[in-house]
Amino acid sequence: MATAAIFLNQHHFLCSSSTVARSTSGALSWHLRRTSVITPPKKRVVSLAAACSASQSPEADTQTAESCVNLGLSFFSNGRVKDALVQFETALSLDPNPIEAQAALYNKACCHAYRGEGKLTADCLRTALRDYNLKFSTILNDPDLASFRALPEFKELQEEARLGGEDVGESFRRDLKLISEVQAPFRGIRRFFYVAFTAAAGISMFLTIPRLVRALQGGDGAPDLLGTAGNAAVNVGGIIVFVALFIWDNKKEEQQLAQITRDETLSRLPLRLSTNRVVELVQLRETVRPVILAGKKDTVSLAIQKAERFRTELVRRGVLLVPVIWGEGREPAVEKKGFGATRNSAAALPSIGEDFEKRTQSVVTKSKLKAEIRFKAEVVSPSEWERWIRDQQISEGVTPGEDVYIILRLDGRVRRSGKGMPDWQQMVKELPPMEALFSKLER
Repeated sequence: MATAAIFLNQHHFLCSSSTVARSTSGALSWHLRRTSVITPPKKRVVSLAAACSASQSPEADTQTAESCVNLGLSFFSNGRVKDALVQFETALSLDPNPIEAQAALYNKACCHAYRGEGKLTADCLRTALRDYNLKFSTILNDPDLASFRALPEFKELQEEARLGGEDVGESFRRDLKLISEVQAPFRGIRRFFYVAFTAAAGISMFLTIPRLVRALQGGDGAPDLLGTAGNAAVNVGGIIVFVALFIWDNKKEEQQLAQITRDETLSRLPLRLSTNRVVELVQLRETVRPVILAGKKDTVSLAIQKAERFRTELVRRGVLLVPVIWGEGREPAVEKKGFGATRNSAAALPSIGEDFEKRTQSVVTKSKLKAEIRFKAEVVSPSEWERWIRDQQISEGVTPGEDVYIILRLDGRVRRSGKGMPDWQQMVKELPPMEALFSKLER
C-alpha cells in the first residue's frame, strides 16, 4: 500500500523496498511505502519504531492521531486490516492536524480498497482530495488502488476531481512530447531546418518575382527569361518539398504520440487473477506474456479450449490468456459534480509515479506474483479493454470489432497481432521458454 506514514523524531522507518525517508528534527516526517498491490498485507514487512515502542514507553498510554496512524500501519502490515481501520478512524476523531488527517484518510481508503469496498474508498479519498490537498496523481499511480480504479466509483471520483480543477491524468498528455523527443531526438533539429530553408526559399522567391516580371516584359536590360524562370521554379520546388517534409514529420509525431498513449493506456488496464486479486497489466511485466483474445464469445471460448491442449508448453513460455468478449463492456454513469473550494490545506503526498515501475519490479513482488498467476486471467472494466483494442485495430488498418489476437512481450509492448485466433502450435515454436536467453533479453 503506497501509504502515508507518520513517524516520530529520533526513530527510523524501515520498509520493504528501497526508499528514502525525509525527516527533520522536531517535525513530522512523511513517507510513501513503495510496495505492490500484488503483495497481501499480511506479507508486508514494515517496522515502525513508534508502534514497536508503544508498549515500552509510559507515554504510550496517551493516544494521539500520530500514534494511531502508526499503529494502524503496523496492524495493516500484519494483515489485521479491520484493526487498522479502527486505528485510522480513531486518529480522525482525535482532532488531527491536516497532515495527520490526510494520512489517516488515505490509509483508511487503502484498507477499504483491499476489502473491495469501493464506495467507502471513494468517500475517504474524496475528503482527502477536497479538504487536505491530496494529489490525484497518488491515486492514479498507486498499484495498491488498482482494484479501486477498476470500479465505477473511481470514474465518478475522477470526474468530480476534474470538474473541481484537479489534474486527473491529463498531465501525462503534456509529457507525451517529451517522451516523443526522447524516442526521436533529432525531430526538433529537422523542423528547424525545414522552417529555415522554407523561409530562405520564400525570400528568394520574393526577390525573384520582380525579375521574372521584367524578363516576361522583355526589352533592354531585361533578365534572361529561362534563367530567371529556372530560379523561380527551384524556389517554388524547395518551398513545396520543405513544407511537405514538415507536414510529414508532424504526421509521424502524431502517430508516435498516439502509440505512446495506447501503450500507456494498455499498461494501466486492470486484470483479475485466479486468486481474485486485481492488478494492472504493468505489474505483470517481465513475468508473463499476455495473449489478448478479442472476439465473439463462441470464438474466444473455442480458442481457449484449443489452447488447453498446449497448456504445459504455453505456461513454460509465460503465456497468460486474456479473453475479451465483444459487447460485455458497459459504461458506468458518471455524476457531474465538482469538489468546490478547498477548506483546509496540507502538504500534499508526493506523486509516486516515478517509482511505480521500480516497485512493480522488486524481487519479492515478482515471486509473490508468480505464485498467483495461472493460465488465464479475467479482464476488469471490459469497456476500457474493448476501447483500447478497437483503437489498436484502427491504427493497424483492421475493421473495428473483428476477431483478433494480440501477443505482448515480456516488457509489455505488442509483439505481434493478427486477425482471428492464434495458432497455438506455432506459438509454442515461436516463443522461447521463460528461462531461455532470448526471454531474458526480451525483459
